[in-house]
Amino acid sequence: MAKGIEGLGRLLLASASPRRYQLLEQIGITPDDVLATSIDESPRLRERPRVYVERIAREKAEAAFKATRHDETRAKSHILSADTVVALGSRILPKAELAAEAAQCLRLLSGRAHRVYTSVVVMLPSGRQSQRLVEARVRFKRLASDEIDAYLASGEWEGKAGGYAIQGLAGAFVTKMAGSYTAVVGLPLYETAALLEGTGFPVHLRWLGQR
Repeated sequence: MAKGIEGLGRLLLASASPRRYQLLEQIGITPDDVLATSIDESPRLRERPRVYVERIAREKAEAAFKATRHDETRAKSHILSADTVVALGSRILPKAELAAEAAQCLRLLSGRAHRVYTSVVVMLPSGRQSQRLVEARVRFKRLASDEIDAYLASGEWEGKAGGYAIQGLAGAFVTKMAGSYTAVVGLPLYETAALLEGTGFPVHLRWLGQR
């Protein structure tokens, strides 16, 4: 990873998601480092989706903070973490790891509206945190069995919250959406840039640094 641009801060992305990395690049903020954290992401008993996604995003940032304290370079970084969850009412749909899980998610979402919550955390080198929660509403068309089977065969659902990726083939399922598209992909860009700027990370100077 890069050593950071002199005077423009360091950013550590606490996520292995290539989508979040690419979204940051889209707004001129290439992370200087990436650290995939390993935490227990199991929902707690009767934990509501909004509460769950905020907790997991915080725990990812805290795990990265703890893991980098003894690294002189990484310890100077702003840490950015995020988590996304797809919810039907108070039900949290899984990040599908098996085709059967993805199929169940798609059958539940078929012909219905659901909510996607993404929480973003920025942690300073001092340990101070700032956090935002972004909600989007998405409606799917009614899915035929052959559409579900074809989507499962694509493999695009693997590891995706709710068993689908809106930026891919599943975009053809969406009849209506209200809210941040990039939040549904995995990182709300407006809110992320605002959080970083609010904690002193020079987002716009990074743009100038790319010239």
